[in-house]
Parts: sequence; structure tokens; C-alpha cells
Amino acid sequence: MHTIGYAAYSPDTPLAPYEFERRDLRANDVAMEILYCGVCHSDLHTARNDWGGSYYPIVPGHEIIGRVIAVGPEVTRHRVGDHVAVGCMVDSCMHCDQCQKGEEQLCREHSTFTYGGRDRITREYTQGGYSRHLVAREEFCLRVPQGLDLARAAPLLCAGITTYSPLKTWNVGPGSRVGVIGLGGLGHMAVKLAVGLGADVTVLSRTPDKQADALALGAHRLLVSGDADAMAAAADSFDLIIDTVPVRHDLTPYVPLLDIDGTLVIVGQVGPVDETSTIPLVMGRRRIAGSLIGGIRETQELLEFCAEKNILPDCEMIRMDQINEAFERMEKSDVRYRFVIDMATLAQP
Repeated sequence: MHTIGYAAYSPDTPLAPYEFERRDLRANDVAMEILYCGVCHSDLHTARNDWGGSYYPIVPGHEIIGRVIAVGPEVTRHRVGDHVAVGCMVDSCMHCDQCQKGEEQLCREHSTFTYGGRDRITREYTQGGYSRHLVAREEFCLRVPQGLDLARAAPLLCAGITTYSPLKTWNVGPGSRVGVIGLGGLGHMAVKLAVGLGADVTVLSRTPDKQADALALGAHRLLVSGDADAMAAAADSFDLIIDTVPVRHDLTPYVPLLDIDGTLVIVGQVGPVDETSTIPLVMGRRRIAGSLIGGIRETQELLEFCAEKNILPDCEMIRMDQINEAFERMEKSDVRYRFVIDMATLAQP
């Protein structure tokens, strides 16, 4: 299938129009017209090869809302005309212990990323959602529930599931005390979802500037991490802290905030963090953990939960040709809180 999109052609040039071929439909594939695609920090990192391993040209985008335009003969879950969603994965081995229990993101043979990966059969590079069309295995196309705003739902496929999964893994519910470090795309979803699950939610920020924003999103308070007295008073007061900071940083100030058996979960930074002391870990049986998106079943659960509770990201809609400006603004945290591309604006070259 011939299609068009925007691709990074090198680590240091702007994204630009790109024409390419999507694979022919296999028996268990779904083809979709992409309606909306969220803009994730991972897109920027990959385009600039910050993590290494990027290939060029590469089409980013893994927060995808689309409409089915064709299905393979063995597809049973979706029909032409259905609204579907695709996140960070388009395939996995489907037979290892992790896939069998619905944790495809932890596939022993490595899940196939929507972009930045290789097709399991042809070994061709995968290309993401900054494009007119997408082809994906039917199991990795999620059903968009009735009532979920298509124009705002896309960021749930990465920012949403990345924060929902640790909330569920650590059994957050009424009475849970949750802290959220960082109030960007991931952080604002962590706040909304934790509040939706009934938790008492605190946003942690270096300065008091974000208090009004935190409260508007549903948080119960803001804790200023630069205020030594406030931090000391907050010791032992959280069951779970979700750390959404996407760059190298120091965990030391945050670990003592955890109660005994509390956990700080890293979902933002992929790579090194600053050296820290094990003393608060050992003395309080506290944990530092990591979490990677979520499985297909859990992502579908998230979409149903958000439809039921009317939880949606705060989005700024952009045209496809504004993507480079959006990348620059995202680097400066100048977005509240997620850019979404209206793919109807993708012009034919």
C-alpha cells in the first residue's frame, strides 16, 4: 500500500514529507486510515537518535487513532469502518509466558515496536503513525469505546497506558497515597488516572508555579521539592510515586517520601540516573522500580475506564506541517499537555 507521511531523514534535520510502502495485508492484518496521532517525547528522542539505533528515514508516532479500511480474511475482531487504536507495539511472539499472560510489552522475543522496530516476518523496518495509513496485526488494534472523543484519545495509547499500568500493578485505589513527579504529557495523565481510581494525589514540583495547574487536573495538593521543610514533613507519606521526568535526574530527595514498602516507579527517563544512597531503601524496605507501557488487554481496559470516567488528555491540536515547531516547543515543556496531529492536514505531495 502506497502512503505518505513525515519522516526524520537524519538526527539533525527537520522532519519532512516522505512517501513509502506499507506491507500488503496478511490474513490477520488490519489496514487503517490514521485520523489522529499523538506526539510523544519518544518520537523526538528517536528522530534525533538520542538512544542510539535509529534508522533513517524513520516515521515516528505511536499514539494512533484510525478508521479500518481493509481487513485480512482471518480477522474477526474488527470490520471496515470501525474506529481502532494502536499504541507502541504492532506485534509480539504471542507464545512466550509473558505474551500468554497479556504482557506483550515484555515479550521474551521482544515486541515489535510501531516504529523503531523490525517486522517479525519480512525484517523490514517499521514506520509509525505520522502517516496516512497503518497496517498492523489485528490483536494489536484496540477497540475505541463509544463516547471516547477520537480527537483527544490518541495520547492514551502511550502517555495513558504508561501511567495506568503502574497504578494497576501497585494496586492503587481508594485510600492509596500517590505522588507524581513531573507535570507533562505523562504526569498529567498519571494525575487524572490516579484521581479516577480514587487515590489521594500529590504533584511534586521544584517550584510552586504549577500549583493551579495541578489542582485543575484533580490533584489534591502540590509539594514543592525545593522546599526542604515541606519535604521533611512529607517523609513516609506515599505508597507509590510515579516519576515521569524524561531526563537524567537525582532520585535521592524522593525516596524518603515513600512509606515502608512504598515504591518509586520510573516511567520517564530511559537511561542513567544520578547516583543515590541505598540507606532509605534498606531502612524502609522501599523500592525503586521501572515500568514499560502495558499489555494489550490492560490497554483495552484503560480505554474502557477512560470512556466510563470521561478521562481524556489535555491536547493541543496541530497540523502535520507544524511537527518541527511542536518538537521545539515540547523540548521547552511549552505544551499543555500533549500535541495531537490532525492527520487530515497531511497534504498530498
